[in-house]
Amino acid sequence: MKNYENVVIFDHPLIRHKIAILRDERTSMKEFRELVEEITTLMTYESLKSGVPTTDIEVKTPLETCTQTVVKDNSIVIVPILRAGLGMVNGIHVLFPSARVGHIGMYRDEETLQPQSYYCKLPAGIEDKLVMVVDPMLATGGSACDAIQLLKDRGCKHIKFMAIIGAPEGVTRVAEAHPDVDIYVSTLDRCLNENGYILPGLGDAGDRLFGTK
Repeated sequence: MKNYENVVIFDHPLIRHKIAILRDERTSMKEFRELVEEITTLMTYESLKSGVPTTDIEVKTPLETCTQTVVKDNSIVIVPILRAGLGMVNGIHVLFPSARVGHIGMYRDEETLQPQSYYCKLPAGIEDKLVMVVDPMLATGGSACDAIQLLKDRGCKHIKFMAIIGAPEGVTRVAEAHPDVDIYVSTLDRCLNENGYILPGLGDAGDRLFGTK
């Protein structure tokens, strides 16, 4: 896969450690869910090094008053792509507990592998916020592309996308379709199989998060 200016693939030993456990078919639903949240928190810390709306405030310490930089109130919105994206929300809320949450519902047609939209509920004023779109798996890239385009159609101008595991096909598709969107992926896997699943992957993230397999 070629390098894209808007794509960051993490190479962090702690994330690699957690992903190794995440992939294991023996990992329980509880541990899987906790790992998704922990990895998301680590990714959020790295992905928000830049582009976060901030402001300066005056803080009085026990010794003197100083100027400090803080994240602006009500400036970040989390938008999980249902249903697996829900597993990443708490991982961001650990760092930004007041962040509002929108929801975009999509499912993949098992025959065409094309995304189908069935639900969208977004906070008022989202067009002026930093929008964090999250989905654990970036496979074909269809759902991510459509979700990002939906947000752009609603007026959103500052969007970041985070996935825990990505396939080269999906990362390439999103990077080329939305060059103005920063894409963060913990691990880039080998390829997609004939059914559009990431290899080696970790199976169906939604099933493993919610015990529906």
